[in-house]
Parts: sequence; C-alpha cells; structure tokens
Amino acid sequence: MHPGDIAALWVTLKLALTTTLVLLLGGTPLAWWLARTRTRMKPAIEAVLALPLVLPPTVIGFYLLIALGPNGPIGGAMRWLGGPSPAFTFSGLVIGSVIYSLPFVVQPLHNAFSAIGERPLEVAATLRASPRDRFFSVVLPLARPGFITAAVLGFAHTVGEFGVVLMIGGNIPGETQVLSIAIYDHVEALEYTQAHWLSGGLLLFSFLMLIGVYAVNRRFVVIQP
Repeated sequence: MHPGDIAALWVTLKLALTTTLVLLLGGTPLAWWLARTRTRMKPAIEAVLALPLVLPPTVIGFYLLIALGPNGPIGGAMRWLGGPSPAFTFSGLVIGSVIYSLPFVVQPLHNAFSAIGERPLEVAATLRASPRDRFFSVVLPLARPGFITAAVLGFAHTVGEFGVVLMIGGNIPGETQVLSIAIYDHVEALEYTQAHWLSGGLLLFSFLMLIGVYAVNRRFVVIQP
C-alpha cells in the first residue's frame, strides 16, 4: 500500500471507532426513550433522526460546514472561546459522521427495545427490581442482537462515508483524508491498481461485516425459547 493509503486507513479506523462509540453511548438512551415515549411529537422526532437516510450526504455536509466554519454559529462560538473551528479537523469529521450515521445505530436499538415488550419488565418489577436494574439486567441482555447490529452498521457506514467527510473535513492527508477519498484521488490520477486494492478491500470488509450481523442475529433467534 502507498504510505498515504496507510495514513488514510488509520484515519478511517480511528474515525469509525470514535463515531461508533459516541453513537452507542448517546444513541442508547435516545432509542430507549423513543421506544417508551407516548408523546405526539414522536413521528416528527423519528423523521428528523431518519433524515440522513434520504438527504444527499453533500447537503448534510454543506450545512455542517456552514455551522462549524469560522463564521458559523458553532465554529464562531468556539473561536470566540479561544478554540479552533471544527471545520477541516478530525473533530469536525467525528461530528459529521455522528450525525450522518445516527439512524444506522438508533433504529436497530429502537427496534430491539420495542421488541422486548412490557412483560419482562413487569416480571422484573414484581421482583422489586428498580428501573435501573431492569434496564441493565433485563433490557440490555435481551437487546444484545440490536446492539451488535447497531455497532456493526454504524462502524461500516462510517468507513464508507464520502460526501459528508469531504465537505466538512476536506482532503488533508494524515488528518482528514479517509479511504473513500483516497480511492477518489487514485481514480482521478488514473492509478487504477491502487484504487482496485482499496475498493476491493472495502468491498470484502463490508461483505464480511454483514455476514457477521446476519449470523449473530440468526443464532440468537434460534436459541430463543
């Protein structure tokens, strides 16, 4: 591999791991709230969370660039506080990736929590389990396939991002250049051999990740009483 490709691989893995961790930590309480709430605003909230599924990545990246840029509301506030603007930095990549991959983590968790139903929680309540104990002792074990699916989809989706990361992070080798952008650069330079290696690797990686998700979910269904 070209030294620049190795650097892009490291940035991609670091971005995917960071984004997945942030989404699991933040998406779990959000998905649990969505599975339990009865508010009339729930459809609107779910629609907002699902927007990245239908919006072009460049649209999300464009508005993030405006918000996080030096003259934007967030970037300007950070500069006023003495910090750098998140645009064209790794931090900006993380923010963009978290927003763009949000539905790929929240929706599997939401579905897993909703599928549990009320009865296991009611049984735990009769045994004097507190709400916290019910969540950690009952909900989390039963929702394990949902967590595995959410983690794999969030990680794999972040690895394959292009439009959002290019708009908000640019193409800075070793800092914001990820594998998808490195492939684009190789194609532009007519370096098809390097593009084939990187593209084939991502194709194989994505295929194996999906096989793992289906295998784990199938095994969990089979062992259910």
